[in-house]
Amino acid sequence: MSTRYFGAAVPRLEDPRLLAGRGTYVDDIVLPGMLHAVFLRSSVAHGRIRHLDSTAALSMPGVRAVYAMADLAGFGAGPMPAMAPHPLLKTPITCSPLASDEVCYVGEAIAMVLADSRAEAEDALAAIELDIEHLPVVANARQGIADGAPRAHSGRDSNVIATLRGSHGNVDAVFAAAAHRFSETFEIHRGGCHAMECRGVVAAPEPRSGELSLWTSSQSPYMVRRHLATYLGHDEADIRVTAPDVGGGFGPKANVYPEEFAVALAALACGHPVKWIEDRQEHFLATTQQRDQFWSLEVACDAAGRMLGVRGRCIHDNGAYAPYGLILPTTALASFPGPYALAAFDLSIDVVLTNLVPTSPVRGAGRPNAAFVLERLADTIARRLNLPREEVRRRSFVRAEQMPYVTGGKMRDGSPVAYDSGDYARALSLVVDKIDAASFEERRAEAATRGRLLGLGFASCVEDTGLGPFEGASVRVTPAGKVVVATGAASQGQGHATTLAQIAADALGVDLSQVTVKAADSRIFPLGISTIASRVAVTAGSSVEIAARKVRDKAIKVAAHMLEAGEHDLEIENGQVRVVGVPDMNVPLSTIARVLSGSAGVPIPAGVEPDLAATGYFDANQLAFAYGSQACEVEIDPETGDTRITRYVVAHDCGRLINPLIVDGQIRGGVVHGIGNALFEHMRHDEAGQPLTATYADYLLPGAAEMPDIEIHHIETPSPRNPIGAKGAGEGGTIPAAACVISAIQDALGPEAPFVTMHPVSPEQIVEWIDQARK
Repeated sequence: MSTRYFGAAVPRLEDPRLLAGRGTYVDDIVLPGMLHAVFLRSSVAHGRIRHLDSTAALSMPGVRAVYAMADLAGFGAGPMPAMAPHPLLKTPITCSPLASDEVCYVGEAIAMVLADSRAEAEDALAAIELDIEHLPVVANARQGIADGAPRAHSGRDSNVIATLRGSHGNVDAVFAAAAHRFSETFEIHRGGCHAMECRGVVAAPEPRSGELSLWTSSQSPYMVRRHLATYLGHDEADIRVTAPDVGGGFGPKANVYPEEFAVALAALACGHPVKWIEDRQEHFLATTQQRDQFWSLEVACDAAGRMLGVRGRCIHDNGAYAPYGLILPTTALASFPGPYALAAFDLSIDVVLTNLVPTSPVRGAGRPNAAFVLERLADTIARRLNLPREEVRRRSFVRAEQMPYVTGGKMRDGSPVAYDSGDYARALSLVVDKIDAASFEERRAEAATRGRLLGLGFASCVEDTGLGPFEGASVRVTPAGKVVVATGAASQGQGHATTLAQIAADALGVDLSQVTVKAADSRIFPLGISTIASRVAVTAGSSVEIAARKVRDKAIKVAAHMLEAGEHDLEIENGQVRVVGVPDMNVPLSTIARVLSGSAGVPIPAGVEPDLAATGYFDANQLAFAYGSQACEVEIDPETGDTRITRYVVAHDCGRLINPLIVDGQIRGGVVHGIGNALFEHMRHDEAGQPLTATYADYLLPGAAEMPDIEIHHIETPSPRNPIGAKGAGEGGTIPAAACVISAIQDALGPEAPFVTMHPVSPEQIVEWIDQARK
């Protein structure tokens, strides 16, 4: 049968329900007797709790309980389990659900109030007496690594919790023989999640069975279940965790949070369902952030500008704890050498604790950081040698004929990084052509007549996708002829219910409307990992393909028995198994499903197990590498520094496209995220660790008015490493975007302006650089 749905731009099946307001998010869950929780949070970045008195709060209207950690000791105690252990972290650096002695960042939870309403609980917070002794603060990673720096945790000997190293080749020999060597330092500042929906948790105990149900706006519901069960000393089977509709995740919702544990503990303690919904101020203070890194790098190239080697050091701000282990800095390190065929590299990353919000991946994890510094190094070479920026890249790329290409880098599990397929030069040439770089100088001259500076930027990237070990799926045909796909892969708006249905519909020859996808509920599907690292299309998509093919083969085997035909003479079309060339000889899938459902005293065909269903687990032991290039034009008002992106072009290869419409949405959203990184989003703190940009009046996000039309072009190079040939697409738009925008700003400012080595950049900084160039 020919493919009908795989590759088609099918409108999302989820959208009619969500757009009509029929979604079910955590805050939509209302249970009998439910109490509402709010958290008392630290107002200082580092301190010791000396006194906490909740007497007055307990007497306020509607208040049912006030819990500190000691009040919950009968159900759980101590720091939370490490979500991602690493051999360099000899002991977990995680927080307790509620701090009981020392607080290490502004926003750390200390106590919680349960009341009949959210408003009553919030009123009671002000009545809690809290005395915290101030301790010295580490407000940034460079301060934290300095000699004599205060400790972010009073009991630790050092703020450096690990030093990661990655190397390949003889870097000293490469640099010694290189025609040119250039040095740069880079600063990449903090940003946050800022999904439409903040975090939220509902926990409900069942006294009779001893079971606990938890609904959480998470990318990792199965990880929440695993670690909560460990903490409580329960079997995982006694805890049901569900991620209902989730309004965006972007990485931080993949973390396992203290609030999830605290709400569960409180529900067990009080015997009532408990709900907590994060407000936007809490989101600024307590949801993990990303991107504070400081790089000192040196690049070597030959006389023609081909990149040969990179060496240097990074200081990585991990915040106050390591809830996500070392995944963020490890991912940054594993992202070298990007799309470039370097003869050698030698890099180290010092992972430093500070008294700021803990960090974990935000869209792209450490990959945008690595892409930014690599792309700026390519621009450095072009600037110093007076070469076209695109030529430096073309001369340095891994070539298509070198695939599969072993980079010399290591993934987080120590396995070698080996690119599977692609043509990086083709992607760059495509965006250069589509943005009409050949006529750019004419457009620059026209902008100058209007008193504007016009700049053209480029950036490229490679992204590891399809992270293992698995994401499973089951496929079942019901006696009514419906197809039900179940998986642990949680969705936060990516369109899984559509793409997974497309795969199943093609395999079983049914209409897409006959397929339902159920996901992210541990009672419906037993195992899951997480929706992170652009992995679900590869892992869950491949598992659906495997399971659906098993069901298809089973249906054909049973139909062969029923039709008295050979299996090789049968095909599946329109929900029927039929004899090829004799369409009237057929049996519907619904009939086969009824036969395999069984009837008393009626045998099913020999050698066939009951139920027209199967489960598949794709063994994702090799990564699929997506890649792409971007080009953009920016227009700058030199008097105000106002920067507008006027054109944006993307070329991207994520293998076989399951649904081009959904992929375009993912890439477009990713680019917007990257533009925010480049021009708007900056989470600032003062020297006392106090957040300075904790509202949207100060922390800027890109809006529709700031966004250009984003033109997307696809290259489809199927990955040989999974059965559907797919590569991930969720983060590819973000990874090179900040580098692309900064490259365009640099080009607009001209050769006399300082070389831009940071993001985000503000209008004030741009005016300052223009003034420097004019002097």
